[in-house]
Amino acid sequence: MDLRKEVNAAKLTDDLVVDILSRLTYKDFCRCKCAYKAWSTFSSDPDYRKRLPKKVTTGLLYQDRNKSAIPLVSLSRDDGEIDGILADVPHYEHLEFLDCCNGLVLCKYKSSYTSPGICRFVVCNPATREWRILPDTFVGTDSHRCTTILAFDPSWPHFYVFNFNRHFFSLVGKLEMFSSAGSTWLVDDEWDSEITFSWGKPHLFLNGMLCVEIRGQQVLVFEGLETMSDGILPYHYTIDLPFDSLPVSSFTDGCFDKSSGILHYALPDRSGHSIVVWTLEDYAHRLWHWSLKCHLNMEDAFGRKDLVYFDNGGIDGASDWFWNCDYRILALDLQRELVGLSDHKTMKLISYNISTGELNEIRDGLEGYRYYVPCYSKLPAQEPSV
Repeated sequence: MDLRKEVNAAKLTDDLVVDILSRLTYKDFCRCKCAYKAWSTFSSDPDYRKRLPKKVTTGLLYQDRNKSAIPLVSLSRDDGEIDGILADVPHYEHLEFLDCCNGLVLCKYKSSYTSPGICRFVVCNPATREWRILPDTFVGTDSHRCTTILAFDPSWPHFYVFNFNRHFFSLVGKLEMFSSAGSTWLVDDEWDSEITFSWGKPHLFLNGMLCVEIRGQQVLVFEGLETMSDGILPYHYTIDLPFDSLPVSSFTDGCFDKSSGILHYALPDRSGHSIVVWTLEDYAHRLWHWSLKCHLNMEDAFGRKDLVYFDNGGIDGASDWFWNCDYRILALDLQRELVGLSDHKTMKLISYNISTGELNEIRDGLEGYRYYVPCYSKLPAQEPSV
């Protein structure tokens, strides 16, 4: 910084400088600190530190049941918890966290902020501090039966939102779809009634395909999403999951991951002593084939053998008993050699290092976590109308 600019910067009050810096992304804030060393001292002040941009790390997003703040929990014990990463979104205190995908976050404004029966979604990028409010959609008074999924990848030009309107027994009666290239929702009223799934099932967006685990040990795949900007519905089909040696009746979910552009799926084995990771090969030619990639030893990591149990799902008089695992896979990141887990016996959120085989406790609590990896690409914008 030259002398004239340094003198001008010195004339600004600290409060005004902090107010200006608070509007930057974390990356730009770091550049400013390097350009003018005096500004780096603001991070040492407790009051200023709350207002300054924070580093958005890889971790897990969640929201308490009272639907308050949406903090980011780092999977590193040294980083802790980061609050206020969505504070730039208008009326962020009214947001309900729904989903995140490859750096973008999907939220819904609470019903007290909108008219009854109306869903108003907003897609945010915490790393670039951008957001986009989507057109309202009407779901009726039973909005808790909606399952909403966000699909995005930095290598893909648009993001997509899928809003499944479920009826009884998790049957989907209507599917609404939105593309960031357009300005309206597409509606599929002739949905395949044979496909059922529940909230919280794992999903992943890869190479323009949205993959969602559904009931019946299958993956629901959507392709042709780029045609949505022309008002054409994408097509879908199902493929079987690799459940050759696993219990069919289970409340335990698996987890997807993409590494080197390849889809992976992980689930605890029948004993719970290891996590089995499969790779889906040849999917570019529609020759679906799961191959075993590796086993991750959980018995040594947890230091105990009793990692599974059976129950009837809390249904009185039920004759069917369901296989369950003490832990749930929240995140699988083979590239970073990281697995996020929730231990239902200790009620702890933990991380597993694949290379070392070590478990690290992160915090208390289990529910509602979504894996988040920062993305510094600009938020996809609507295409101009011709």
